[in-house]
Amino acid sequence: MAIELKSGDFKPEYAGKMNFYLNILDDFVREPDENPSIGIILCAGTKRIEVEYALRSINKPVGVAEYTLTKNLPKELAGKLPDAKQIEAEILREIGGEGNE
Repeated sequence: MAIELKSGDFKPEYAGKMNFYLNILDDFVREPDENPSIGIILCAGTKRIEVEYALRSINKPVGVAEYTLTKNLPKELAGKLPDAKQIEAEILREIGGEGNE
């Protein structure tokens, strides 16, 4: 899966770039028993017509969605997402290090 987070509104060229990323993932990362890669483009804003025409001829599964920034985590997600220290500990465990600062 490829996820791209954009700070501005959707631009049609993002679809081509995502298609490029998905082709690389499918050719070099995806295992033979895995499904084809999918892409998600998260933008601050979208225009339906631009998204529709940008994705029309792309044969890979790509979704485009808007996001909204907030300082507070929604109640339904509280306790379901790791905090920054948990993420850091997991990364260090995976790479076998204790932090080389």
